[in-house]
Amino acid sequence: MRAVVITCAGGPEVLEAREVEDHPALGEGEVLLEVAAAGVNRADTVQRMGRYPPPAGASPYPGLECSGTILALGPNVPSRWAVGDKVCALLSGGGYADKVVAPAGQLLPIPEGVSLTHAAGLPEVACTVWSTVFMTSHLSPGESFLIHGGSSGIGTFAIQIAKHLGIKVFVTAGSEEKLAACKALGADVCINYRTEDFVERIKQETNGKGVDVILDNIGGSYLQRNLNSLGVDGRLFIIGFQGGIAAEVNLQAVLARRLTIQAAGLRNRSLANKAEIVSEVEKNVWPAVAAGKVKPVIYKTFPLCEAAEAHRLMEASTHIGKILLLP
Repeated sequence: MRAVVITCAGGPEVLEAREVEDHPALGEGEVLLEVAAAGVNRADTVQRMGRYPPPAGASPYPGLECSGTILALGPNVPSRWAVGDKVCALLSGGGYADKVVAPAGQLLPIPEGVSLTHAAGLPEVACTVWSTVFMTSHLSPGESFLIHGGSSGIGTFAIQIAKHLGIKVFVTAGSEEKLAACKALGADVCINYRTEDFVERIKQETNGKGVDVILDNIGGSYLQRNLNSLGVDGRLFIIGFQGGIAAEVNLQAVLARRLTIQAAGLRNRSLANKAEIVSEVEKNVWPAVAAGKVKPVIYKTFPLCEAAEAHRLMEASTHIGKILLLP
């Protein structure tokens, strides 16, 4: 089969599409997929640099989500899945290939109205956003929600699902073009972090109260400002460290306003935990996608052999929405 190999830790140029050994026999509850498209995620770029190794037993190739067609079923796959079914999947790795093995518990049907290609841009964002701010932070209708990086794949999805559920959405992004895209997706308050202090703007917009939940991909450099932006019983959920892993912080606000700081990834969770998240996404998110209330926002597609170009685009951060690779 063909896959993108990380030839050594480094920049985008270390990615190479090669012929590699076929997958071993399917294990219990696994399916083999013919990949139609794979999503590119920032975590893939961190893996490429040697800082995010795949979990034990996972594919060495990058790619945390894909869409495609079921080619074969391993033992004890639930009867709802059959050879020939069109699906998308959350993966622990291996999406940058023409074939990949996925646990049946991490498969989702292609939602009505979404193309097989575009569906590759849904599993990672839907599972990340649903498992964090909804399943863990319990973001609820009528609350307010700040999304950092509103124009990212995760941001564009989070804006739409939150608006669909009756939540007031605040976003930060770094250009007027990105903010316009966020506004078009339904964001209520769009803040350019390069020219405005988001803490001040949130105070103004909420009459000094602050927001209920923040989804943060920055980490260290935003920690104090995030805490200062939360209202009473506010929840900060950290999913990335683009601004570093360390910070000195005044905890007074945490105690005074009963704040909660949460953080999690997706890739290293157990199979059972991922299956539970995927099942919740199918139940709660998929109907909104099928109804056209939440759409995958696809910025650009690249052939598999141009994975390095896709990573350059991701790292330049000029994109709005998702980047996909097509085998």
